[in-house]
Formats: sequence, C-alpha cells, structure tokens
Amino acid sequence: MAEPSRPQPYQPGAVSLFFVAKAGVFAAAFWIWLLVLVLRTDSATGLQVLAATGTITTTLVAVVLGARMALQHNAAVRHAEVKKLLVDISWNAFAAAGNAEAGGGKVVPFPIAPGDGERAAQRPGVDRVSVHDRGAGERNGGRDRRR
Repeated sequence: MAEPSRPQPYQPGAVSLFFVAKAGVFAAAFWIWLLVLVLRTDSATGLQVLAATGTITTTLVAVVLGARMALQHNAAVRHAEVKKLLVDISWNAFAAAGNAEAGGGKVVPFPIAPGDGERAAQRPGVDRVSVHDRGAGERNGGRDRRR
C-alpha cells in the first residue's frame, strides 16, 4: 500500500541558503585577496591586516550561518517525526479502545462520560430533573413573570 501523501515539513529554504552562499563567496574573495597580498609583499601592511580581518569575519559568519541552517533542517525533520508519531499514537489508541470494547483485549478503553441516569445515581438523595422535563412555571423557580 502506498504511503499517503503528507505535507512536507518546514525546511530552511532559499533565503537561508542565499545568505550562507553569500557569506561563503565573500569569505572566498577575502581569502584570495589575502593570499595575493601575502605573496606580493614581504612586510605586513595595513591592507593585509584589513584582508585578514575580513577573511576571519566572513569565514566565521559563513560557518555560523551554515551551522544554523543545518540545525534548522534537523529540527524541522525531528518536528515532522514527532508530529507523525503523535498522530500514529492517537490513531492506535483510538483503534485499540474500539477493539477493547469488541474483543475483550488487554487494552483499557477510554473513559466514557456517564449518562444522565448514572449521574443522578451518583448523588443519593438528589432528584435531578432535566430543564426540558420541567414545566414553564418550574423553569422560573415557581414565579410567574406574567403579571
């Protein structure tokens, strides 16, 4: 039997991927710039410090954004699995309760709200009468509003 089609869980999408890729491109550009500056000159210059700072910053940003996107993806997959598990548990409990009534299985059925007759029997000495069973005068507490 084919698995029923379910909506796909939330996955971090194009926006997150765009920022990770953009940070990666900037990091690569800074790495190339730093490499070119280091190979051209023998002494450290202000441009090399600037390139090194940009390299470190953009590399860290790319790593943090990539890790965040991966964590979001894993959380989305786990959330979808938990939702599926909850649906399966509730369906199995519902089916098991129905089977317990019919077959005398080992599953405890869901509690059922007591009927009107059972509620009245729970309180000895109290005579319960439904509002629909009372007359018009009894509903108003014996008072007649027509004067």
